Amino acid sequence: MNKATLFIVATPIGNLNELSFRALDVLKKVSLIACEDTRNTRKLLAHYDIHTRMKAYHNFNEEEAAENIVSFLDQGEDVALVSDAGYPLISDPGYELVQKTLMHGHQIVPVSGANAALNALVGSGLKTDHFLFYGFLNSTKSKAKKEAEALKNIPYTLIFYEAPHRIKRTLQLLYEVYGDRQAVVVREITKLHEEYLRGSLSSLMNIEEFKGELVLLVEGFKESEEIVLDNNILFKEIKQEIKKGLRTKEAIKIVAEKYHCSRSQLYNDYLKENRKED
Repeated sequence: MNKATLFIVATPIGNLNELSFRALDVLKKVSLIACEDTRNTRKLLAHYDIHTRMKAYHNFNEEEAAENIVSFLDQGEDVALVSDAGYPLISDPGYELVQKTLMHGHQIVPVSGANAALNALVGSGLKTDHFLFYGFLNSTKSKAKKEAEALKNIPYTLIFYEAPHRIKRTLQLLYEVYGDRQAVVVREITKLHEEYLRGSLSSLMNIEEFKGELVLLVEGFKESEEIVLDNNILFKEIKQEIKKGLRTKEAIKIVAEKYHCSRSQLYNDYLKENRKED
């Protein structure tokens, strides 16, 4: 008897016409479609007049559902795994099921399709020869900052997913950690209102409202960032913060954190410089 197969099927991320002929064939022929949300997948299947049985497989029932789905494979039945949009497992459920499928000796076959991260990358204008896909930063700000700091010296284009209600916070956080690097926010990929918003992190922070599903790309670390910090630049930024109404110590703290330099050393240097000017 041939081994049963778990097909990992990428689905459209906005435009339903992007489902491939191969994906259509697989979704029609398998015995079961494991999907993140049956309501969303039902719309896709109805569009193509597909009537294959579905089973919910999501973050909240992964272990139990995976056991049930593998039992189909054990009986020689092929199964397709889909998410609401794009590739399963990429910032979506599926890892648990893939592991159990392999443990039971069944085949894994991916079926190509749309991917928001890659679409955004090739249209961004940022470097594409090397890149790092990170997905979502932690929802807790302090943890997200630690994650961003760990990526700071990577010389590749960084790709993040982000929700509209959190994008401004993330842009601010990355600006504080990376300085004013070039970045791109891509929204509604493949949909009618697809849009690429390009500029520095600071300029993107000033956009009033973001809607739709978002991909955020940030240029990687450049060797030029490694130059010895010019105190004149640091002092200028401190004065800009003071003009905003901050006390000197608060302004120095912000600049020191932004450039990852010693706060006490910067404080002493700044006081010495001001005494010279006096």
